Amino acid sequence: MIFRASVFLLILASVTGTAGCAGNSGRPQKLAARELFIERSNGERIAVRAEIARTEEELGRGLMFRTALADGEGMLFVFRQDQILSFWMENTLIPLSIAYIAWNGKILEMHDMRPRDRTAIRSSRSVRYALEVPRGWFDRAGIMPGDVLLLDPLPASGE
Repeated sequence: MIFRASVFLLILASVTGTAGCAGNSGRPQKLAARELFIERSNGERIAVRAEIARTEEELGRGLMFRTALADGEGMLFVFRQDQILSFWMENTLIPLSIAYIAWNGKILEMHDMRPRDRTAIRSSRSVRYALEVPRGWFDRAGIMPGDVLLLDPLPASGE
C-alpha cells in the first residue's frame, strides 16, 4: 500500500528506493503475522501484531485494498539493506501512520498518511524497516522516535 509504480521507476533510476509494485491484483491479501514489541524509553513494552512483508511482491502490495486495520495491528516491511525509503498511499483505503526504523530497531521518524494520497513520504535517512499501523496508533500507544522495535530474530527481506 505504498511505494507504487512511480517509486519503482525511481528505484530503477537511482538504486536508492524501495521495492517495486508487484501483484496489485486489487484483492487484499493477508500475510503471516507475529507479535512484535516496541520498547518505550521508560522500559515499557507495547505489543503490535504485524504482518511481515519481505518479498518484492509483498513489499509492493503492502496494505493496499484493505478496508480495515485494527488498533494494535500493522505491517512491518523488511528490507535487505539500509536505504532511503519512500511510501505512498495509492490504492490504500485506510488512514495509516508509518515509522521508519534503523537496522538496530530504533524508530527514527514517524509520519501520518492519507488514504489514496500519491504524495511520497520519504525517510530522511537510510533505514532498514518500515512499520505501518492505523493512523494515530503510535500516539495512542505513546510510541515516539527513539523507542526501539525489538527485532530478535527477524530474517531479512527475501529469506
